[in-house]
Amino acid sequence: MGWLDRIAECNRHDLSGFLPFEVGEKRIGWVRHSLAERLARRPEVFAVGAGSAGFAPALDTPGQRTAALAGIVREWHGNGLLRRVSGELLAVGASLAEPPLFLIDRSAVQAFGFSAVGVHVNGCVQRPDGLHVWIAERAAGRHSYPGMLDNMVAGGQPAGLSLMENVVKEAGEEAGIPSALAGAASPAGAVTYCLETEAGLRPDILYVYDLELPAGFQPRNSDGEVAHFELWPADRLAETVRDTGRFKFNCNLVIIDFLIRRGVLGPEEPDYPAILAGLRPALPIDPWRLW
Repeated sequence: MGWLDRIAECNRHDLSGFLPFEVGEKRIGWVRHSLAERLARRPEVFAVGAGSAGFAPALDTPGQRTAALAGIVREWHGNGLLRRVSGELLAVGASLAEPPLFLIDRSAVQAFGFSAVGVHVNGCVQRPDGLHVWIAERAAGRHSYPGMLDNMVAGGQPAGLSLMENVVKEAGEEAGIPSALAGAASPAGAVTYCLETEAGLRPDILYVYDLELPAGFQPRNSDGEVAHFELWPADRLAETVRDTGRFKFNCNLVIIDFLIRRGVLGPEEPDYPAILAGLRPALPIDPWRLW
């Protein structure tokens, strides 16, 4: 095991099994060929050709597309194609700086291969014996990755909130961090990956924040998603990511990026250039204008 193994685990996919999903000239997702065949049976919602899929021409506004997708999500949940509906809407578009092309329930995002956005916060504590980081253990009852290790705060980016507003919200819900303190989180870039899953494709972007916390602060979960928190020295964090699979897969990328920025993982590390490049691979959506 090693750093490149962690990166590779987040980027296993084969696009030959997928058809691009486009809105106008924008390639915004990928659907499996089997799903494209299902979409073709709903011509009032979708247009499917030999080389791409998209919305029916009549659905030419964000509101119309959003309403049509809400009906599809209800239908898929009713017939068992979707096990659950999250109730949280994700904005889909080519850039966070532009109005969304439409909204869709988070539960269906992977099926369409849309790019999901998340925020992850590294909780840092400077102690006399060096840099320490707060680590969360996911609750055993969570539907995804139960019991695995996670960043102190992490969550998907819902429609209607700015990135920082979401950081403050998630920090309060997941770690009991007061808004005034959470608002001091510093943006530190982003990591990307593209992973093929049973549900579809995940060409995702995680926006990363660092939050310096007082030595006496104790994170406390309030939404039931975290079993407990532990404060780890940076060396232990590095060894656990490098040598084990204990962390939720995409958290490894956030931590590797953090360790590089803080000098824990340096240029003397074998494969250092490949590690740097692996944290931000180009995503298979076009145009790619989130940087």
